Amino acid sequence: MLFVLTGSSGAGKTAVLARLAPQIEDLALHDFDEVGVPPDADRRWRQEATEDWVRHALREQANGQDTLVAGQSPLGEWLAVPSATDLNGIAACLLDVGEAERAARLDERWSRGSPGRDHADALFNWARWHRAHAADPQWRQEVIREEAWEAMEWTRWDRWKAGEPRWDVLTLATTDVDLDETARSLADWIAGRRRLLRAGRLPLSGEWWRR
Repeated sequence: MLFVLTGSSGAGKTAVLARLAPQIEDLALHDFDEVGVPPDADRRWRQEATEDWVRHALREQANGQDTLVAGQSPLGEWLAVPSATDLNGIAACLLDVGEAERAARLDERWSRGSPGRDHADALFNWARWHRAHAADPQWRQEVIREEAWEAMEWTRWDRWKAGEPRWDVLTLATTDVDLDETARSLADWIAGRRRLLRAGRLPLSGEWWRR
């Protein structure tokens, strides 16, 4: 099974992974960017890398282990990559944070020399888009579909409407929430989605793209 932890920069995705690891068994935790991000990374690169992560999750699945990947690919991209339909289950969580707190976190990151300050407006717009995408699969699909990787299979979900049960995205707000509490919430979510998969009731399991 694949767990997707998504969101724009500053939401706390990378920071929470270390706190989550001791709480969950049989779960391989990965930061999407650990594969290396080229300086010219674009939408197409992200989508091709998403497919690579799905293939990695499939190898883990064959060995009886689940995978969690924390990164910026939204659910719509994970569902559209070619190999997504081979997974036995998919569950997605958006980590979100208020704009003032996101700005403070990013300022701290940039003060340590991390790149990205020149793209601050784009990061905040990307965060707003993530928030709307998590709630409504119809929201501005062109943001991920224009100049996309040609192998993407958007028709698996592109007609779904807000409220579609298969569009199952938990949104966790991390503003004023410490990392340990966020990790506990994620651990509870993972345990719950695993129970649903075992019971045959996970929304993104079986032939979810055909229903």
